[in-house]
Amino acid sequence: MRRATALPKPPAGQPLQEIHVWQTVRKLFPYLWQYRFRVVAALLCLVAAKLANVGVPLVFKDMIDGLSGEVLALPVMLLALYGALRFSNSLFTELRELLFARVTQRAIRKVALEVFEHLHALSLRFHLERQTGGISRDLERGTRSISSLISYTLYSILPTLIEIGLVLVILYVQYDIGYVLITAASLIAYIVFTVKVSNWRIAIRRAVNESDSAANTKAVDSLLNYETVKYFNNEAWEARRYDEQLVKLEDASTRSQSSLALLNLGQQAIIALGVTAMMWRAANGVVEGRMSIGDLVLVNAFLIQLYMPLNFLGIVYREIRQALTDIERMFGLLNENREVADAPDAHELPADRQMRIDFEQVGFAYEPNRRILHEVSFTIPAGQTYAVVGHSGAGKSTLSRLLYRFYDVSDGSIRINGHDLRSVTQHSLRSAIGIVPQDTVLFNDTVLYNIRYGKPDADDQAVFAAARAASLHEFIDGLPDKYQTRVGERGLKLSGGEKQRVAIARALLKDPPILIFDEATSALDSATERAIQQQLELAARGRTTLIIAHRLSTVMNADCILVIEDGRIVERGTHAMLLAAGGKYADMWYLQQREIQEPGSEGVVA
Repeated sequence: MRRATALPKPPAGQPLQEIHVWQTVRKLFPYLWQYRFRVVAALLCLVAAKLANVGVPLVFKDMIDGLSGEVLALPVMLLALYGALRFSNSLFTELRELLFARVTQRAIRKVALEVFEHLHALSLRFHLERQTGGISRDLERGTRSISSLISYTLYSILPTLIEIGLVLVILYVQYDIGYVLITAASLIAYIVFTVKVSNWRIAIRRAVNESDSAANTKAVDSLLNYETVKYFNNEAWEARRYDEQLVKLEDASTRSQSSLALLNLGQQAIIALGVTAMMWRAANGVVEGRMSIGDLVLVNAFLIQLYMPLNFLGIVYREIRQALTDIERMFGLLNENREVADAPDAHELPADRQMRIDFEQVGFAYEPNRRILHEVSFTIPAGQTYAVVGHSGAGKSTLSRLLYRFYDVSDGSIRINGHDLRSVTQHSLRSAIGIVPQDTVLFNDTVLYNIRYGKPDADDQAVFAAARAASLHEFIDGLPDKYQTRVGERGLKLSGGEKQRVAIARALLKDPPILIFDEATSALDSATERAIQQQLELAARGRTTLIIAHRLSTVMNADCILVIEDGRIVERGTHAMLLAAGGKYADMWYLQQREIQEPGSEGVVA
């Protein structure tokens, strides 16, 4: 099975291949072509603007030649035409931008949303291995680069190419092939030099990006683990690790800037030679009487109009290539394998308040050489509560992840009311399950928002009722901002017990037919645990419930208790039956009872 990668990228230093460029363009094109009317209209405005722009030097030439005559009426008319062409150029340019603005922004929105949804659709395996800082930077640069690519292509490359074509035709028709050859030779030399040097700089630019992403990843990871850094007094260590990446970024950025200076110098040399050759030929034509002063002005104006955008061609080309690289990396996220996907013929899990869960010979391995579960079989009848206990690493939480279908089973099957989980849609499956996880992570928002997340359309009274059921309402009511209190990044402003009670309230608000309590009270003190345990039992009444626990006191009333060891069920039965059997469950029970009774050891679990 292919492992997920957080930062999809080609090998370091390898130039972006043309095939990748065209693949990226082909992927992006459908997002733009949805608005084909606006695209075509914008292109027509682009052509009209360039026709007006090329017409300005032609009219200016006639004005110069007309001023040398006796009649001044003709230059006045030409002056009016000159102003109209100038205005038309600006008018059609702005119309082009007006027409295309919606296309660009809508394409950015749709691509960003598609990548975001795809990231949420990827398996838990990908998100456990991801680098959040690098992914966020790839997504940010990719969406921004769509705007850059469209802008530079539509507003710089295409207009320049159209204008070059028009100018070459005019030079050939009005003068001779020599002007065309000099212009074409200068342009070809400029473009070839720019492309060659820019391609050489791709590896340097990629090194800059890689160093930038790595530095950002280090910074985000360190800040997300702020408390851990403080616990171990490692601020200086984190600063050194961050600075190591900044040094690499500094070196790569310096090489990038130096190579840019070399590129600019070569471009200016080519432009200077081309302009000198053209003006020398035009000046000779004026001296020999073959050309007028207006012709000299026309040739000079054409050169200025052509070479001014060419001054930025190197920058534009580099930005386009960089934009394509960034978009390619973002589309690389879309290419990440969806390890868990709905089958083509997947159907909705039928809604029912009574749901039976069957684990049938379930085997599972995170990696081929890391087998977690071995032929696990049990049935939770509808409306009953089953508990799974065992030592850490035995495979208890893996059962809940498989039931949620964060992973697919390696062997056997899991069924709900006879429906194999792989045959139903993930959305309908997860809608039927509520969970209180062991490690509760909250959004950096209000307490109200985090509880309501279990059922976003719930009203305030339903949220308050869920908070009361989780013994949380009194605590929230005593806060200065009450339910509008912000919980901080990942909920770090709340204690572990408070976060877990928010998770319990959230699950109760969802009101699903299946409940999973994965160490639901592990972060609570004994007094709070006893207060909440009764509420959990009330919440589980009538629902199919799976409890995963270390503290055996929390599962005493379960209809059946499964003891799991090394991925296998070794004992099963009620609390009384297992104690009477005198097996592993009984050993765990008596060990925990002794630890609780020892002074100062309350809450310690095996």
